[in-house]
Amino acid sequence: MNDSPRAILHIDADAFYASVEQAADSRLRGKAIAVGGTSRGIIASASYPARARGVRTPMPTSQALRLCPNLIILPGDFEKYERFSQLLFAYAFDLTPEVEICSIDEGYLDLTHQPQPPRDSMRWLSQQVESELKITISQGLATNKFCSAVASKLKKPANQIEVPAGEERAFLSPLPVRWLPGVGSKTEPRYLQAGLHHIHQVADLPLSELEKIAGSSAPSLQDFAQGIDPRPVIPTSPDPKSFGEQETFATDQIDETYCLAVMRAMVDRLCRKLRATGLAARTLTVRVRYRDMEDGMRADSLPEPTPLESEFYPFLQTLLRRCWTRSAPLRLVGVRLSNFHTVLPQPELALTGLPQKSATEKLQLADATDQVRSRFGNQAILRGHDLWLQRKRSAGESEGDFHSQPSKK
Repeated sequence: MNDSPRAILHIDADAFYASVEQAADSRLRGKAIAVGGTSRGIIASASYPARARGVRTPMPTSQALRLCPNLIILPGDFEKYERFSQLLFAYAFDLTPEVEICSIDEGYLDLTHQPQPPRDSMRWLSQQVESELKITISQGLATNKFCSAVASKLKKPANQIEVPAGEERAFLSPLPVRWLPGVGSKTEPRYLQAGLHHIHQVADLPLSELEKIAGSSAPSLQDFAQGIDPRPVIPTSPDPKSFGEQETFATDQIDETYCLAVMRAMVDRLCRKLRATGLAARTLTVRVRYRDMEDGMRADSLPEPTPLESEFYPFLQTLLRRCWTRSAPLRLVGVRLSNFHTVLPQPELALTGLPQKSATEKLQLADATDQVRSRFGNQAILRGHDLWLQRKRSAGESEGDFHSQPSKK
């Protein structure tokens, strides 16, 4: 039995979207640039020269420009970011097959059983990424996932921090309590009011007292505060790569309006699933099947990922018509959302007073409707196409067979 401590490496790309743009265009290197601000109205990523001027994510573009008038704002190119992410993790897989990809720019490597010393692997990975991809990564090496993640984020950019075995608690001890999992901007005030400003205070507090603040999560929170985290690195993410639904009609359909209403309702449900899992999708795929079982399929991608169904609606009719090329009725329609990204955090304050609702306000509205449906049922709030479908079906148009399809393909 091998009792040697684990060697867990956490990698976190520095200002990833902005860094990729600078890697792709040398004229941007060393300048204050930001990605985003075009369709969302907020900054998605800012270079470190921009951060030195106060630009942060998420931040309204107007505020970023006031802080940094010479800020270069670029639209997001998510296909490019996905390619760079694949290359980044290809270098990680050169070191070990035990790689857990957490997001497009962040992941864990378990180096425990690799022949090369973990410190050398950390150094090699940093050098390869910087020389070949022209971006930098910050890394934390520790005996567990939590300590390694904190270490990688502590002194960005391009840092390499190692937490020696046995020093996990001492490493975490002086850090502010907000570094603990689950302690964010909304919950931190509770800890501060209780006099818990630093992690060592949470680590030393009697569990019964901590439960008054953290509730049922107190035991795991105190373990983290004491530097204890037995979670394994999981090489294959359990998260699906796409969400999809399809419906087989009871009667073959020639009514485009009806098919579109069915697909809109599918997109509604899929986007609720995205929001529930903290994801956003960039690609919409529409599939049709004729009565002779021949299929048609077309896809299109948004410039930026979104968890909002209204962003996908305009694509449905075009994709349906590109699929439905034969003068024949349809037996089945389906939609699928893919190319997932973590939902970008939203600004604390909504951008009010604009002619149209901001991305923040739209997401707040979607979250609110999700909560109402969760509490009172799916019929509590209906869109126009939902009511239209109900009338059609009550008039004799029966529902077909419905299938929801999370996929890992």
